[in-house]
Amino acid sequence: MTQRAGNSDRRVFLVHFAALGLGSSLLPGVVWSRLQSGLEITPASLAAAEEIAGVTLTDAQREQVLRNVKGYRATIDALHKVPLDNAVAPAFSFDPLPPGMALPVKPRGIMKPSRVPLMATPPSLEELAFAPITILSDLVKRRKVTALALTDMYLGRLKRFDPVLHCVITLTEERARTQARALDAETARGKHRGPLHGIPWGAKDLLSAKGYPTTWGAGPYKAQVIDRDATVVSRLDDAGAILVAKLSLGELAQGDVWFGAVTRNPWWPEQGSSGSSAGPASATAAGLVGFAIGTETLGSISSPSTRCGTTGLRPTFGRVPRTGAMALSWSMDKIGPICRSAEDCALVFSAIQGPDGLDRTVKDVAFPWDASKSVKALRVGYIRSAFDLPERDPKNADRIVHGLKAYDDAALDVLRNKLGVTLIPVELPDINAQALGVILQAEAGAAFDEVTRNGRIDEMVQHGAGDWPTTFRASRFIPAVDYINANRVRTLALEKWRELFRDVDVIVTPTNAAGQLSATNMTGHPAVILPHGFREASVLGPGVAASAVAGEPWTPPATPAPSPRPQVPVSLTVLGALYDDEKALALAHAYQSVTDFHLRHPTLA
Repeated sequence: MTQRAGNSDRRVFLVHFAALGLGSSLLPGVVWSRLQSGLEITPASLAAAEEIAGVTLTDAQREQVLRNVKGYRATIDALHKVPLDNAVAPAFSFDPLPPGMALPVKPRGIMKPSRVPLMATPPSLEELAFAPITILSDLVKRRKVTALALTDMYLGRLKRFDPVLHCVITLTEERARTQARALDAETARGKHRGPLHGIPWGAKDLLSAKGYPTTWGAGPYKAQVIDRDATVVSRLDDAGAILVAKLSLGELAQGDVWFGAVTRNPWWPEQGSSGSSAGPASATAAGLVGFAIGTETLGSISSPSTRCGTTGLRPTFGRVPRTGAMALSWSMDKIGPICRSAEDCALVFSAIQGPDGLDRTVKDVAFPWDASKSVKALRVGYIRSAFDLPERDPKNADRIVHGLKAYDDAALDVLRNKLGVTLIPVELPDINAQALGVILQAEAGAAFDEVTRNGRIDEMVQHGAGDWPTTFRASRFIPAVDYINANRVRTLALEKWRELFRDVDVIVTPTNAAGQLSATNMTGHPAVILPHGFREASVLGPGVAASAVAGEPWTPPATPAPSPRPQVPVSLTVLGALYDDEKALALAHAYQSVTDFHLRHPTLA
């Protein structure tokens, strides 16, 4: 084949993919609309498609390409006749490990939670609503509290406070009480399944639970029932955790607006809880569940954990099976716990991680957890430009304006002076995150292709420029060539982040530091998000910081005295190397062992 012929072929493919990317609802009369409707495809409609593809053809070349494009109609018709459930993944999988990098080898069978002080049954179970898993687990194990009593207490709180918070889509009362009774019978026989035995929890409603709706927070799926338990749900069943509610998420995992309402921040109910794990963060912060499970594609654990003051773990990509979970982006979706402490996250993560033989992205990597292990040997990096004064890095000037730098500086002081950590300055690699943006858009458009084409996307609540209906339609304009090349740029990003973690084990950063969230979601690195202060809501200024509490046993904490404006949390993020989730959790746990931010809770009327 001559070079000229080769160039012609490349133009054919470029125009072909551009043509396949034109949504009929966006540009009627152009190639895609005509292919679907059976109308004639003309040189003029092809010329319009060239603008999207970024190529220019001569009249002669356009006539040649036109014949090929007309021939694609049968192929497209055949494709649309194949039923593709959201659960069907592409025949390829994203691997965050750069070429030549091996999985870390770790000791197995190590699970050493913290030793907790013995606690008597409180006069009112409501006093346990905000207790960490470690306390609840010990009480259940010693038969001071029954699983059924905890279940009834949390179900009561869910019913009482959901009218304010709008964090519940479906209660799973019958399932929960049946589980609780069976677990109490096991306890009476001396059987204890582990630290999650008898702990009520809530699932983001994109995880399927047999016999109950799985709505994905979106109108087109309000009545959807998936006749199987998600892997995470069945694993938590096996661990003895009790599912009490399917919790809200923003429509198809975007934001905090769902078909029923806006999920609220329990610290300040005038404000949304952020998303898309809106319900899990809100319910956990409000003491309506012992813990919750969320998901993150591009900030959906990080953002609501920050807003609601919970501790969230976004695991390494490929550690928790997504079987039975709604797919938004096959190469970016991650499932993780939202809890009241880093150690709670470790306990839940231990139960849900590891291959299930169905999600091909999940690797078998041990998770050794020892809550007593010192963090002084960890090589701790910090993103210097995110903590420095704004004149040194104008991108972070807003942290001064919003009074957040004082909290960041205080966090570094805790790490240095209370934990004895030596901090190593680092900077984020430049990976051109904008160039990677088409990955999520293209995959999300593919995941919800049918509902976009059949028009049911119109049943969603939000239809703005940045909302999913518009994104799904616009995604059809992304040429496949550019999607593939964006993933090639992603390979370069993986190499750069591999280099960054050669000299450090973990990296500390303000959660909203410029660039870190999008970069680490693309590279698949783990993150722990934890509260590290409180400021006055909607006020520019430092607010009132919490005090340190060094090593005191847990007691139900008193809520700070009311101020003219509510106190809302701010957060810190600890990033880990790939598959080293336990190191990021260890530093977060150590930080929480000498501070009390995670012990504070909102007052709900």
